Amino acid sequence: MPLTVPAKTPASLREQALEALCTADPTAKAAAAQALWARWRALGAQDGAAWAAQAPIAPLASATLPGRPARPELVPPQAVAQRSPFTRDGLAALLHAIAHIEFNAIDLALDALWRFPGLPLDFYRQWLQVAHEEATHFGLLRELLQALGHDYGDFPAHNGLWEMCVKTQHDPLARMALVPRTLEARGLDATPLIQSRLRQVTAREVKQEAQRAVEILDTILRDEIGHVAVGNRWYAWLCAQRGLEPVAHYRVLAREHAAPRLRPPFNDTARRAAGFTQAELDALLGP
Repeated sequence: MPLTVPAKTPASLREQALEALCTADPTAKAAAAQALWARWRALGAQDGAAWAAQAPIAPLASATLPGRPARPELVPPQAVAQRSPFTRDGLAALLHAIAHIEFNAIDLALDALWRFPGLPLDFYRQWLQVAHEEATHFGLLRELLQALGHDYGDFPAHNGLWEMCVKTQHDPLARMALVPRTLEARGLDATPLIQSRLRQVTAREVKQEAQRAVEILDTILRDEIGHVAVGNRWYAWLCAQRGLEPVAHYRVLAREHAAPRLRPPFNDTARRAAGFTQAELDALLGP
């Protein structure tokens, strides 16, 4: 989708996040996200506040966001083949699908950083940490893909995460509700099921890689609980700022933006750890 970027040399955190988002090369994008987090951690609180300038970024030149490599080919979700981990290529395809989610998640975090001005400083700090951790996840999965003789881009993928990002680009409340709290939270439910299947892999040619995948998914699940918690925190904060009831307003946003209807089973333990209330968990099972 055509968007605008500043023509001047990036200086602030949000400008540099936008520059990283525009970066097409996966290695360079991940490195940029991690370098931004390292710079933040090296700054004191006062310098960090100045670096995360709150003013809107002036649209002076056009660009297409996000920056992406030529591959993978993006296809409709139903065109992405089923991924069985019991063969070498099947395991690689499954890992590629997860790596694609993590690569998109770098973009989602960077986009939240640059797009929404005027929010508390901690909003930017937390989303920068998320971008850093998503870049780490992507690197771990890509390394394992390469051990299987493949690389990121070798299999088709879909664009569902970014499509919701575009739908919610005008409102941080809708973004928090429908990206981290909806699409990314699905990973909390799906990850243990994927791990259970990976543990069933006994073929000698892929057993070691399947076991390594389980370990990487342990790290991803731990961190993703924190990422969904960030979405929950700022969704609740923005609802409070606008005098909205979170459960009822979520239904409004889900209808307005055609969010997918979530289906059980749900990982209630992980969702509670990520800050979902009992009323929100009950609403998942509602009409």
